[in-house]
Amino acid sequence: MDDFFAARSQMALSLGFHIIFSCIGMVMPFFMAVSHFQWLRSGDENYRNLTKAWSKGVAIFFATGAVSGTVLSFELGLLWPKFMEHAGPIFGMPFSLEGTAFFIEAIALGFFLYGWGRFNPWFHWFTGVIVGVSGLASGILVVAANAWMNSPAGFDYVNGQYLNIDPMRAMFNNAWLSQALHMSLAAFAATGFAVAGVHALMILKHKNVHFHTRAFRIAAIFATVAAVLQPLSGDFSAKDVAKRQPAKLAAMEAHFKTEKSASLVLGGLPDEEGKKVDYAIKIPGMLSFLAHGNFEQEVTGLDRIPAANQPPVLVPHLAFQTMVGLGMFMMGLSFLYFVALWRQKRWLRSSWFLKLFVAAIPAGFIAVEAGWTVTEVGRQPWILYGIMRTADAVTPMPGIAYSFYLFSAVYVSLSLVVIFLLYRQIKMVPELYDRPAQQLVAA
Repeated sequence: MDDFFAARSQMALSLGFHIIFSCIGMVMPFFMAVSHFQWLRSGDENYRNLTKAWSKGVAIFFATGAVSGTVLSFELGLLWPKFMEHAGPIFGMPFSLEGTAFFIEAIALGFFLYGWGRFNPWFHWFTGVIVGVSGLASGILVVAANAWMNSPAGFDYVNGQYLNIDPMRAMFNNAWLSQALHMSLAAFAATGFAVAGVHALMILKHKNVHFHTRAFRIAAIFATVAAVLQPLSGDFSAKDVAKRQPAKLAAMEAHFKTEKSASLVLGGLPDEEGKKVDYAIKIPGMLSFLAHGNFEQEVTGLDRIPAANQPPVLVPHLAFQTMVGLGMFMMGLSFLYFVALWRQKRWLRSSWFLKLFVAAIPAGFIAVEAGWTVTEVGRQPWILYGIMRTADAVTPMPGIAYSFYLFSAVYVSLSLVVIFLLYRQIKMVPELYDRPAQQLVAA
């Protein structure tokens, strides 16, 4: 295996696993805090038991997210030393603040896990809120660092030198708001649908129905609200990318030729040699409108981008179509859920309705992975957009392929351990948290 390909593959593998762990770690504490609040407000023991069950899941993903995130920080220096040599002093600010948020999260999680019966009930609840807020802040800060790679700021690049460094401007670059908003909503939608789907499956199996119904309701509300808001953030992101990274937009949309009233491409297989898209549905003028808010506006195609600076088209296009398609599915399911809450409450107990949520369990995370693929592959051949090429940043150390195999084994093993722990936790719910039969009948 070529060392450059191995280095990129190892980084992609690490990010692919970490993004799932981190999304769940960012969002689950908020579910836990809402459940805890409901218990304090209503006294319903189901909510107390649910809070305890979810807190164990939060602890599992906090540990795995910490491990996978630490590995990533080492990989930045190991695999991309030329990049870190120059970039470290510039975008180190969000990473240092992320470390602070991580420590706050760790302390608050310790207080929450061991604070049952030891703290004032509302202070105990507040420590859970801090876990969620600090976890979300960690995610946003890491995304700010990635946004800087897409929109370099906070320095002057003169004759190969990085001068007049301003870490605050680097952190709050032009891409950070759109990326942070889009990623945060994606995390809530993905985690919410996954958690709601698991509890919907338990309801379909008639196991601990009262317990799982309350869990389903909390997760579904977060998921559906995020899924409905996500297209708005997606439109914000698309307009931002059209302005800053026209090559990435062209790759996402398989837009080979610069033209006015550019068509939006739905589906299709890009033919990069023939500069066309086969088997696609095209909506005239819609790409111009989505990119610039005007049906007549010109949209830059790959023909305006020098060949050496063009990203690949097939992978970003298919990933983008996957992300959008799954996003539309989740948004449609969200509207069904709102109708069920408002007018058709019997749907909430219908097997067909619950099965839709079960089907949505992987949808959000597949969309998240697809979105990150668009972000990273669409930026190529740059590791720092317009400044440093990925090929110039990779380590000269030979034998990276062996490192790739080793890390692949580590991440697969870690994932299997997480799946086992979560499966055991779900199986233990009846034993640890189920209410006596007479209470369930009374409820």
